[in-house]
Amino acid sequence: MLTLILAESALETIPQSLWDHPIIRRFSKRKGKHPRFIILDRSYHHYAMKNLENSNKRGRPDIVHFSLLEAFGSPLNREGLLRVYVHTIGNYVIHISPETRLPKNLNRFIGLIEDLFEHGKAPPKGKPLLTVEEKTLTALISELKPTYTIIFDRPGKNKTFEEVALNLAGQERPLVIVGGFPHGEFSETTLRLADEVVCVDPEMLEAWTVVSRIIYEYERAIGLPKKRLERCSHI
Repeated sequence: MLTLILAESALETIPQSLWDHPIIRRFSKRKGKHPRFIILDRSYHHYAMKNLENSNKRGRPDIVHFSLLEAFGSPLNREGLLRVYVHTIGNYVIHISPETRLPKNLNRFIGLIEDLFEHGKAPPKGKPLLTVEEKTLTALISELKPTYTIIFDRPGKNKTFEEVALNLAGQERPLVIVGGFPHGEFSETTLRLADEVVCVDPEMLEAWTVVSRIIYEYERAIGLPKKRLERCSHI
């Protein structure tokens, strides 16, 4: 079982400090929602975000969306061997049930996340597929009790995805942490949570690329592609 955390993710509702900004007020009126229930998105709120702390790391819900589509569409997830959490820059943690079929359309995904932050779960009625709670990354990892934790970050030790995956495959409860933000660096608090920090490429790779590559290499390391293909002869 592999656990994946998208950490310090650029996914949050509009901060209170921006509620009275003209851009936010117009956007809120157009959507018919209070800003507290609207997801911050640089595509629409860029000029309102200029003075936000860590502005370059915020307002990119598309990064989480694309990364989750990669993770949940993987054979590893279909085999029930993947658990995924989203830790946000505002210290909220989203848990997503493995059987969840996420919207492929970004606007529908954002609508789902807005419902999630408003109600604490989605869908609001019936069995929740997504839940959110205020929680630090440190607290989440303490609950998960991983036997080995790897963070992908350029200042880390040079390793290939294959080398990382082979190491993870030998662990009882491996955890990988991928940055869910567009620019900037992990906080020192986050980096201290890792047993190992690794660099897999000289260039900054998109989060969803890292997610797809490490999941695929982990599948190979545990022999999953061959196991799944062997079933074809019995169909």
